[in-house]
Amino acid sequence: MQAQRKPILVPAVALGTLAFLYIPLMAVASFSVNDSRFGLAWQGFTWKWYLELFRNEQILEAVGNTLLLGLVSTVIATVVGTALAIGMSRFPWSKKTSAFFEFNLYMPVITPEIVFAGALVIAFASLRYFSSAFEPGMLNMIIGHVTFQVAFVALVVRSRLAAFNNEIEEASHDLYATNWYTLRKVILPMLTPGIVSGAMLAFTLSLDDFIISFFTAGPTSVTLPLYIYAEVHRGITPKIHALSTVGLLVTIVLVITSQKISNSFSEKERDDA
Repeated sequence: MQAQRKPILVPAVALGTLAFLYIPLMAVASFSVNDSRFGLAWQGFTWKWYLELFRNEQILEAVGNTLLLGLVSTVIATVVGTALAIGMSRFPWSKKTSAFFEFNLYMPVITPEIVFAGALVIAFASLRYFSSAFEPGMLNMIIGHVTFQVAFVALVVRSRLAAFNNEIEEASHDLYATNWYTLRKVILPMLTPGIVSGAMLAFTLSLDDFIISFFTAGPTSVTLPLYIYAEVHRGITPKIHALSTVGLLVTIVLVITSQKISNSFSEKERDDA
């Protein structure tokens, strides 16, 4: 009996796709340790471009702004997004109201970011008539990031709620637990994997965001994406490759950490079951 031949087209397409995605990233990482300041010729291995990153005050300031923006906006978006997801799932809304919430929840996800950023500029320009606090700067950037992060957090938490065992919540109420006690001791602990995953996703999106930051930033609130954009106009140097590689590594660490946290909670739930 002739052995059945395995199709090679699907693995070939998969490998080609992975190569298309990751070879450019590997090229950037290799150029970041190239001793040549200009050109593509290899002139030896060096760490000096990474050392220069820690000596550059502008880069350190951009890193501080990026982390401040990401952390503050993520905390706010996680709290609001989690409350939104629980409210949409637990409150007995009418079908029309639920459809309205669903539409507005997906709008920040499907709307082109350039359109979203333009709308924010108009909104902040209107708000400046009432308060000078809405001048371009960190406050506007935080609000801008929260507006699109909330949707991603809410979607992730809602996916966790979809797999939630309502019998546990009902048992809590049968034992005369208050709504607040049930929320703190039953619902939030069960939602922790989704909340953590949503927060990590929101933080990653904030770190990588350029368009909304570009439209809302002020002269003293430059983030890493904005700094890299400005430097590229002067010419791509190994220092930019090193900075991009560090940003890539941070993103990879965040994704792996989020995955490990989700897996640990899943294993704990299986053990408890």
